[in-house]
Amino acid sequence: MLEYAETLTNRPAKVSQRHITALRSHGFTDRDILDICEATAYYAYANRIADGLGVSTESWLTDDQT
Repeated sequence: MLEYAETLTNRPAKVSQRHITALRSHGFTDRDILDICEATAYYAYANRIADGLGVSTESWLTDDQT
């Protein structure tokens, strides 16, 4: 699951059927895979919006938490 999420985040064009097959072989259902994909994509989207607008992190977060 984490390999899939990492690939989707950092190299989305590299996601292939191999990733889906691997997830299924580990017991993930198609609904599970959809949920993983949506959660991963949403966080990428939200972070890009924040970065694109110059939104800074919360003041209570330290550098090692970001």
